[in-house]
Amino acid sequence: MLCFFAMGFVDLVGIASNYVKADLNLSDSMANTLPSLVFLWFLIFSIPTSLLMNKIGRKNTVMLSLVMTLASLLVPVFTLDFTMLLISFSLLGIGNAIMQTSLNPLVDSVMKGGASASTLTFGQFIKSIASFLAPIIASWGATTDAFGFGWRVLYPIYLGVGVLATLLLFGTRINEAPVAGEQKPVGEQFAGCFALLKNSFVLLCFLAIVCHVGIDVGTSVTAPKILMERLGMNLNDAAYIATVYFVAKAAGSFSGSFIMKFLKDWTFLFVSVAMMIIALIGLYVGSTQWEIYGAVALMGFGNGNPFSIVFARALAAVPDKKNEVSGLLIMGICGGAVFPMLMGAASDAVGGQAGAVAVLSVGVLYLLGYWMTGLGRKS
Repeated sequence: MLCFFAMGFVDLVGIASNYVKADLNLSDSMANTLPSLVFLWFLIFSIPTSLLMNKIGRKNTVMLSLVMTLASLLVPVFTLDFTMLLISFSLLGIGNAIMQTSLNPLVDSVMKGGASASTLTFGQFIKSIASFLAPIIASWGATTDAFGFGWRVLYPIYLGVGVLATLLLFGTRINEAPVAGEQKPVGEQFAGCFALLKNSFVLLCFLAIVCHVGIDVGTSVTAPKILMERLGMNLNDAAYIATVYFVAKAAGSFSGSFIMKFLKDWTFLFVSVAMMIIALIGLYVGSTQWEIYGAVALMGFGNGNPFSIVFARALAAVPDKKNEVSGLLIMGICGGAVFPMLMGAASDAVGGQAGAVAVLSVGVLYLLGYWMTGLGRKS
């Protein structure tokens, strides 16, 4: 569970980029380069990580991801140099891409299959705690100049948790099952993954994951800027809205696991997307703090379940190639790199956050179109 908490460190990039923008006087486009760098690495490292696990084992792969994450957290403790921050955020992205690909299979090794599903669900809840604590800690640090670090106190605190997770995992004996069957050459495995995009439904699912993660990262980055732009709030006060998003998302995921026992997942996907469309309207026209807070909370609640629904549908569509489908969809997390860059460029172009919300709208409307295709309803 401490490793899942460490997995949630990736979501600190949203609030951190806002503070870096203020400290270094960056444009939206430049500031949004930081979260984009984090999620770009999912495009590159997801499939290679699945191959690496076959070589060195799941535990060692997770250990490697933790070490890279610790290295990424060390840099901002000592410097705010923009080049060094680019290196830090890149290390965080690489470490998280490796962790997200390897930690879930490791849990399955520990739980021996029987309770792995419920354990993974609880792990995602623990991950969300790290996500919504980050803006609170950063704002507290900036307000009190905690220990002389200011908002950067977030890094040594999370670094301490990461060190603890690393030491405990290192000291834990885990019996992993050997890799079954003869492994294909690396080139064939890569080609097999990308060949799945010829399946129209798998392609739609991949793009849906891109949009889901893009909305996730984009909202956490843009929401504080909307409050500052429309209400004149300072960053320390506006930062708390990112916590509202992640708390609402955690609530959406938690409640969704129960709701989908009584409601078909495809129907619940429509309900989720409908919430996000209403949230978009609030982000466009909201002029009071509570209207904007409500819109962000609704966006978070609605975006809490599309990932699991899309992922399950894609696996069901190609049941004989679940590993390849899984690796391909994890690559879709690179949407967290694409959306912030486009949102930063759009907001600079129009001179306000309406441009960023317009890019978010594209992602939400795609999810609506994905649902309207009707594909996968019978799978």
